[in-house]
Amino acid sequence: MANRLVRSLFATGGMTLVSRVTGFVRDILLARLLGTTALADAFFVAFRIPSFLRRVFGEGAFSQAFVPVFAAHLTQDGEARDTEARDFINHMAGSFALVLMGVTAIGVLAAPIIIWVLAPGFLAEPAKYHLAVRLLRITFPYLFFISLVAMAAGILNTRGRFAAAAFTPVILNLSLIVAAGVIAPGTPSPAVTVAWGVFMGGVLQLLFQIPFLRRAGFLPRFRFSFLHPGVRRVFALMVPGIFGSSIAQINLVVDTMLASFLVTGSVSWLYYANRLLEFPLGIFGVALGTVILPHLSAKHAQASGEDFGHTLDWALRWVVVIAVPAAVALVVLGTPMILTLYRYGAFNAFDAAMTDRALVAFAIGLPAFVLIKVLAPGYYARQDTRTPVKIGSIALVANMGFNLILIWPLKHAGLALATSLSGLLNAWFLYRGLRRADIYRPAPGWARLWVQVGGASAVMGLVLGLANRSPQVYEAASGAMRAAMLGVSVAAGLAVYATVMWLLGVRPKALRLQSIGADDV
Repeated sequence: MANRLVRSLFATGGMTLVSRVTGFVRDILLARLLGTTALADAFFVAFRIPSFLRRVFGEGAFSQAFVPVFAAHLTQDGEARDTEARDFINHMAGSFALVLMGVTAIGVLAAPIIIWVLAPGFLAEPAKYHLAVRLLRITFPYLFFISLVAMAAGILNTRGRFAAAAFTPVILNLSLIVAAGVIAPGTPSPAVTVAWGVFMGGVLQLLFQIPFLRRAGFLPRFRFSFLHPGVRRVFALMVPGIFGSSIAQINLVVDTMLASFLVTGSVSWLYYANRLLEFPLGIFGVALGTVILPHLSAKHAQASGEDFGHTLDWALRWVVVIAVPAAVALVVLGTPMILTLYRYGAFNAFDAAMTDRALVAFAIGLPAFVLIKVLAPGYYARQDTRTPVKIGSIALVANMGFNLILIWPLKHAGLALATSLSGLLNAWFLYRGLRRADIYRPAPGWARLWVQVGGASAVMGLVLGLANRSPQVYEAASGAMRAAMLGVSVAAGLAVYATVMWLLGVRPKALRLQSIGADDV
């Protein structure tokens, strides 16, 4: 079981890496095409709204409610187990599709109101406002398709098949790459063309899931009923989970609202910085949370509390080992990364500097954001969605307070820093709740691990900082040379970190699931 869990983590992380790489290609083309103009601000607002709702309805509250209920069906004894599980899937798919159709219809019709509420600063520029409304009406149906994709992913992940679901975001990236890099440059309205790329990406992602669901034996036959006990249980868990699972996304939406009042480009700077943050967060944080939720759900259904706690401890150690140095690397290599990926076409040197400010502020919260991906499943696997809601409410209020304090001296970077600080608060309360409920007990070796990771990260940061003191070198280089220099820096950073960790006594076997609790960490 432990080896399978590790293999699932690396399979999911590997596919997510492909997704992030193609995502960077996508963002390079978007930066070249739209820059940080009013067109870019309008598109990113229109794209962020369905993406935000996707993480609430699909990857967030729905998945966290659906997976434990589906896992409970699969752990039942008896010959009727698979039949009852398929019946649940059929009713869940039909009922969920009906809800999504209603939400999508409301979103398309209410697009002017949504933009007015979520980007009120656009009202001062009518052309930007009306463009954002038009783009939102094109992109909003993406929510319908991608939320059904999230259900398909939940089915496959619970059955131990992670690769196909993890690869699916690549399809959206490819759709946007074609739209932004091939079609849009020759059209009079490039932002509109890219918005249609989002729409088509959602359709293709859903179609991609069908053969994998059929092979797993759980291709849904849509049945429309909200009275099925499993369906009612999922929706009951979703109601509080909708808020609890989306705190980080709500914070980003609040940032977008406030950024719409700042100078043109602020929304785009936050978007590009957040995309760089999503690279380590997606490859590792999302992958780890995706893999452990079905595992924790099964352990809870089997009443195996000791294994439940060991899995959490194993995941938290990986968070420290990966997220802390990743945050240091984002701070030190932020400017080289931004210049390498975005500094072309309409994206100028000033845009690069402003994006770097936001990235540094976001990087401070990276370990907390990854911790949330691991700690929250500790509640959802036990079908407890209320506690994360209470904790998330505190974090959301804190974020608004931090925003009002930091936006004046730091502008858009203050909004990013506020998100990081509220993330740290959220992670701390989630951790404290698991400890107080005696659900999680740290195994021996944590103090030593913190010293080892902290020392190795500091040495790595110092080496990378000394090697990348002159951004002008990147400015003067070609795109290929920038990529080569950045690649060398990343490889050197990894080598330094791994070497120092080894010298400080960390061995790979100490991070295996079955090793947690041993003194060799």
